[in-house]
Amino acid sequence: MNTNVLDMRRIQSVKGEIWLPGSKSLSNRHLLMAAMAKGTTRLSNLLVSEDTERMLDALTRLGIHVALDQEQNTCVVKGLGGKFQAQAAPTQLFLGNAGTAIRPLTAALALTEGEFLIDGDDAMRERPIGPLVDALRQLGVHITYPVREGYPPLALSGGAFDHDTTELDGSLSSQYLTALLMALPLADRDTVIHIRGEMVSLPYIDMTLAVLARYGLKVRHEDYRTFFIEGQQTPISPGEMLVEGDASSASYFMAAAAIRGEVTVRGVGTSSLQGDVAFSDVIEAMGAEVQRGPDYILVKSGSALRGVDLDLNHIPDAAMTLATLALFAEGTTRIRNIYNWRIKETDRMTAMATELRKVGAQVDTTDDSIAITPQSAPRRAQIATYGDHRMAMCFSLLAMSDAGVMIENPAVTAKTFPGYWAALDSIAEFQR
Repeated sequence: MNTNVLDMRRIQSVKGEIWLPGSKSLSNRHLLMAAMAKGTTRLSNLLVSEDTERMLDALTRLGIHVALDQEQNTCVVKGLGGKFQAQAAPTQLFLGNAGTAIRPLTAALALTEGEFLIDGDDAMRERPIGPLVDALRQLGVHITYPVREGYPPLALSGGAFDHDTTELDGSLSSQYLTALLMALPLADRDTVIHIRGEMVSLPYIDMTLAVLARYGLKVRHEDYRTFFIEGQQTPISPGEMLVEGDASSASYFMAAAAIRGEVTVRGVGTSSLQGDVAFSDVIEAMGAEVQRGPDYILVKSGSALRGVDLDLNHIPDAAMTLATLALFAEGTTRIRNIYNWRIKETDRMTAMATELRKVGAQVDTTDDSIAITPQSAPRRAQIATYGDHRMAMCFSLLAMSDAGVMIENPAVTAKTFPGYWAALDSIAEFQR
């Protein structure tokens, strides 16, 4: 028996409550800001996963004192009160496949005197970083590509900027702009960022701006097209910070309830910073019953789910959950304006289409869209996960089909949700 394949027990319905782990996106933003802030920050409900561990390892190598309590999901960070200290010797940082670590750290280290080699795993070496590097080069930062133009690893010589205006291509990922916004307030001079093209995933930019505000940093923008950043700002620790639950992770439990059952996810709601809470609007449009509070979302299955045609550029991660939920809906579901699926942890457009076809769906794709039409009840298949945590969690919904499902490399969920399988089991009412 292949121990790297999970043959999931068939789930009749779901019922109960899920307390969500901390948001990956917020956890790594808070860790970096706490490291540069004046004072000590205690982060609670911090996500302890592969991505946050990469950030913590990097911060430690850069001289930051962090005290992590994995059992309590808390971390105490003693901040510098400014940019990272100059590094006397060349410093190598390995950041795995953590986009929320490699992009912001690259921008932050552009301010820091020293020589840095910034690298990731094989999957990260396939994820473009050129738009961020181009923007930093326009500010005078010296960065080269030792292996492949436009992709990690990066050789970076940090220090003062020579220029105060840059242009950023916003069409591939919001993480590039997030990286600049988190670093430039600590620069020696004021800077201006002009956005070229469509700015994707705007809710993530709003999340970044909200985090900066919690540390006392000010950024002004004109309709998300031009950003004005005053230099020589000092982030101030908020002291205590509760990391809200991961809204992307919430989508799997909400989707399961929309199929059959009733689930309350706690830790996200109407007061959330994360755009992925909008997934509740998606399943409501499909026919599920949804109730929302400041810090919870309750989902209950209603009438038969129906396909939808939606632009989900603002929530590309949760859009993956819709792609598998579409197998349980009547008619065709079309998800549009999601080109950046192609440059995530894997080429998610190709991966999703391949695995959906395995279970019998008709799938049509363009450069930036996917249309899924169930031909009948999903058939049993062994799902490849491509080293991508979200592929495993999305296709776990097929345990609610009569055929069941087998998931390759289920441990891949450790990237953002190490306890995912136990959490799903906790609300599952299994078929007898």
